[in-house]
Amino acid sequence: MTERVVITGMGIVSPLGHDVDTLWQALLSGKSGVAGTTIFDASTFPTTFDAEVKNYDITKYTKNPQLHKNSNRGSGFVVGATAQACKQAGIDVETNEPSDGIDRTRLGIYLGAGEGSVDNDAFFAAIINGWDNQKNEMDWGRWAQIAFEKMDPMREFEQEPNMPAAHIAMFTGARGPTRSCLTACAASTQAVGEATMMIRRGDADIVIAGGAHSMIHPLGLTGFNRLTALSTRNDSPQTASRPFSATRDGFILGEGAAVVILESLSSAKKRGVEILAEIIGYGSSSDAFRVTDMHEEGRGAVQAINAALADAGIDYKDIDYINAHGTSTAENDSIETKAIKVVFKDRAKNVPVSSVKSMLGHLIGAAGAAELITCVCAIRDNILPPTMNLADPDPELDLDYVPNKPRKTPVNIVINESFGFGGQNNVVVIKRYT
Repeated sequence: MTERVVITGMGIVSPLGHDVDTLWQALLSGKSGVAGTTIFDASTFPTTFDAEVKNYDITKYTKNPQLHKNSNRGSGFVVGATAQACKQAGIDVETNEPSDGIDRTRLGIYLGAGEGSVDNDAFFAAIINGWDNQKNEMDWGRWAQIAFEKMDPMREFEQEPNMPAAHIAMFTGARGPTRSCLTACAASTQAVGEATMMIRRGDADIVIAGGAHSMIHPLGLTGFNRLTALSTRNDSPQTASRPFSATRDGFILGEGAAVVILESLSSAKKRGVEILAEIIGYGSSSDAFRVTDMHEEGRGAVQAINAALADAGIDYKDIDYINAHGTSTAENDSIETKAIKVVFKDRAKNVPVSSVKSMLGHLIGAAGAAELITCVCAIRDNILPPTMNLADPDPELDLDYVPNKPRKTPVNIVINESFGFGGQNNVVVIKRYT
């Protein structure tokens, strides 16, 4: 018999707070996590603002911060998010003799984790000093010499996207199946969906799933600016993320980590832990189109949503709320709206849809898991988070986007949508546990 999969713990480190309750209250009050960039000097970039995690102190979450001293920003954040989620789920951390009764060989990890940033000072010093002005070309021997002298091998090692999962393993003692994926903005939703499949198959009893990412560094900002994907509304950063608005001009680059504890229902009942919600469906697809554009008809998104509904064994008429990918780019918002209309047919305009990226920014690889946590909170409290900054709706986008203030309404089954660069589409269905 296939195991049912439930959520028994949640944790987050985000631009709107370092715990779930702080984040949720910020979203319901319409607070923005966006401000001017402080991690590096972005004054010469087309976009000079972002959504940063502020005042994070890893020592509040670990007794052994030295084990994580070389961690990239994402890895550091995910330690805090994991600590919160494990505490809620009754999972011991940082002990050689856990008293929680959990078999560590049946405790897995699945993260949608991004690459760490390069050691910018050393990297750019090597580039600048390695350039031969007389020959007008790079002297790679000189570059290698400077890089070898200046680059810290551990910091370079921490660039690998598997490292956040490695930090979690050290932190929790988890020795079950461990996976990492980096499917752009859809990564942590994929991690949650595939972790659900692992538990259903019986590969693990419990999986620590979610995402961790920070691309707030010169190369990350440069790439997204060159793609013209970021808002350049430097005169009004806090209102720059405008999903579904006629004046939207791009997303806000954010960072953070979000973790959920997924567990078989039998394990959760045996341990006597509180069940927060149930994962009942997962769908995944590829657009097979362009690496930076969604298919014009939203075919990949439609396929993923339909697959998630089929996996859940429910109809589109059963959905109470859609947590949209909602990036605030011209392309995403229009095509996502089109996909919702295809799937939900005559009911499309009656299903509430909102995007918390309007306040939280886009956490890239961590976005899906962070938004999944808001879905669980919406079910728990029967409140829908709003799409902020929606003062001038796009007349071509005519769904119910829950504009500018939260909405009290019964919420039992929700969809969380994530669509990434490269055409990756991942969707999960979450249900109130009964």
